[in-house]
This record gives sequence, structure tokens and C-alpha cells, in this order.
Amino acid sequence: MDFRRHDFLLGDQLNMPFHSPKTRRLCAAVALFLAALVGTTACSGGQSPPAPTTAAPVESTASASPGTTSATPTAAPAYKPADASGRAQNVPVPVLPEAAKAETKEGLEAFAKYWFEVLSYGYETGDVSRLDAITAADCQLCANVSKSISTNYQTDRWLVGGKIATPSVTANAGPDTNANFQVVVQVRQSAIAYYKSDGSEFRAATPPSDTGNVMLAVYKDAAWRVAGLHPIR
Repeated sequence: MDFRRHDFLLGDQLNMPFHSPKTRRLCAAVALFLAALVGTTACSGGQSPPAPTTAAPVESTASASPGTTSATPTAAPAYKPADASGRAQNVPVPVLPEAAKAETKEGLEAFAKYWFEVLSYGYETGDVSRLDAITAADCQLCANVSKSISTNYQTDRWLVGGKIATPSVTANAGPDTNANFQVVVQVRQSAIAYYKSDGSEFRAATPPSDTGNVMLAVYKDAAWRVAGLHPIR
């Protein structure tokens, strides 16, 4: 109901003088009407009863509060390769693909590629913990490579380059007599420079290489592990 519209219609009657029974009866009727609308009565001394008021609309609380901002995703730190001024930063960590978990020819080939990705990560960061976790302790060449990387990152030293790619990976159909599966892997590695904290090189650079390797792998406890690595002469 529009209270203001009724005030307009009753305006003339509210201003009538209070000196006749008819007037008093009309005033009483108006007062009762207004009391039903606003819960008050007013009819005295020729004064008009207070006009009913309309409640102010309540603002919706669904909108965002002033000063608040919506959350925005934080951008991942940018990858920066190593150079003469310092180590690599924010190097992407290799992720084991689902295919590499299967005890199949395809699974072994996917694992072999992943292993060399982890090795490449070790050359860039000096972190060989992931490499050691997927390599058997009796892989002598693997242990030598892991130790060499760790040594070259000691006392504020680091490597530049050494990234590895595997253009060709081919697994044999079955295991040998020692339960080892063989994978022939073509390994390309970029040149490696060796730097220390003052920006100078502490040993001669290693040139790039492109070699063939035979990887021996075993499948145990639902996971592949490297059991041996042999360069093809």
C-alpha cells in the first residue's frame, strides 16, 4: 500500500476545524484509520496527525563490500637459465607421466625419457635427489654422474648448459637373464661451462655431445628403476 497516496486523498478532511459532532466523528474515524496504518493515533486541538512515513529501502548485502578486491591468480615465477652471473632460477621440475608407470614396452620408453629429463634437471640445478630416487645403487655410471654434478655445485659453484634431449628411445620386447629390460637411447647434451662465485670459469668447458646409450631397467614394486647405463662405443 502507498501511504503517500492516502495522505493526499485525506488531506482536506485532516484540516477541518474540530467544533461540530460531525467533525469530531470524522476526525475519530480518520484517527482510527491512520492508527491502523502506522500504529499511532493523533487528533487534538485542530492539529493534523503526523503523516505516516515510509521505511527506507534496505540495500542489498550481496554486493561486494567497499575496499574489497577479488582474488587474482599469482603468476608462476619466470624460468631463468644459468649464466656467468648466477645459477638457473625456477627450473621446471620434471613430472613422471602416467604412461611411465606401466610395465609395458611403451611404459619403459616413457620412463627412459623421463629419467634423462631428471638428469638434465640435475645439471641445471645441482639437485640430484630425484635422479638418485629412481636409480638403483648398483648403477656405477649413474652414481659417478650424480657425484660429479654435486661436486661441481659445491662452494657457490654452478653449471651453465648441459641440457639433455632424447630424440630416439627404443625398448626391447623382453628382459634378459638378469630380469633387466634394455632401452637404446640417443642422448644429445649441450655444452657445459663451469662457473664460480666471482663469475670466472674454474675448469675448461665440456663440448656438446650426441651419443648412443644402452639403459638397463627393472620393474619392481610397481615402478621402473635404472639398473645400468652403458655408452655405445
